[in-house]
Amino acid sequence: MIRNAVKKCAVPSLVVFLLLACTAAPVMNVEKAPIAPPAASLADVQKAITKAGVGLGWQMTSVAPGKMVGTLNIRDHRAVVDITYDTKTFSIKYKDSTNLNYDGTNIHRNYNGWITNLDKAIRTQLQTL
Repeated sequence: MIRNAVKKCAVPSLVVFLLLACTAAPVMNVEKAPIAPPAASLADVQKAITKAGVGLGWQMTSVAPGKMVGTLNIRDHRAVVDITYDTKTFSIKYKDSTNLNYDGTNIHRNYNGWITNLDKAIRTQLQTL
């Protein structure tokens, strides 16, 4: 009888575990993506990154020359990234998150989609410089 009870509990637990595992992926970072041709000024790059992020719902905060923090709040989820840049490259790196199941290596797969969209939007804005 106990064995049957354990089996009944184990099966739903395994299903939940597998579902959660399928929604996780390694954290995506964008490392030194080239800005081609190099931008005219650091201020131009900052404006392009800000416009790209805001257009996707990110809150963009400049913290120092060549460094911004982007925050995206969707329902009860929150993603925070550090964005570093100069006139030749930019990077987007994971900083923090809430309710995205980050375990030090993996995160909810939606996070990577948000970073991919931000990367594409930044590249698009940079092309207009």
